[in-house]
Amino acid sequence: MIRKLLLLSLAIFVVSCGSSKKASSSRTKSTRVVNKTTKTRNTSKTTQKTSGTKASTKATAIVKTAMKYKGTRYKFGGTTRKGMDCSGLTYIAFGAHEVKLPRVSYQQATKGKRIKLSTVKKGDLLFFQTNKNRKRINHVGLVVSHKSGVIKFIHSTSSKGVLISSLDERYWKNAFTEARRVL
Repeated sequence: MIRKLLLLSLAIFVVSCGSSKKASSSRTKSTRVVNKTTKTRNTSKTTQKTSGTKASTKATAIVKTAMKYKGTRYKFGGTTRKGMDCSGLTYIAFGAHEVKLPRVSYQQATKGKRIKLSTVKKGDLLFFQTNKNRKRINHVGLVVSHKSGVIKFIHSTSSKGVLISSLDERYWKNAFTEARRVL
């Protein structure tokens, strides 16, 4: 019994939010086009910069998708309502809207454009380094709002699952490393 507790403690200490699953980092997306005769066809094109309004609409949709997982328990490597980790949440939320991200948080931190924290908006990603012994990003959150200087983000923690936190919380403020805009 003691051995099991020791192994469990060690596993929790070593485990980060990311998973070892690999994902394609291809930057293509499929779009659905509806013509006047209501026939649909699929087209494929390379992702290009989106206009401000279009990006804002897509960001709102991505956040809405992520919010559907609020309350889901934490599961390392999880990407379903049965269990979800932080990078799984962002991977699924963006993927549902045809934006491809790598599966793990430190790889997601290489996508998009690095931005100043003061300019973050809904749909941007926040990256954290919660394990000070390993100098690598191991946690990601999705900005749900930035009002009056208060940044709220949705993410999955090993203790509470998928929830909304504030960057004003000391733990997250101290662990924060960078913000990135993918859209």
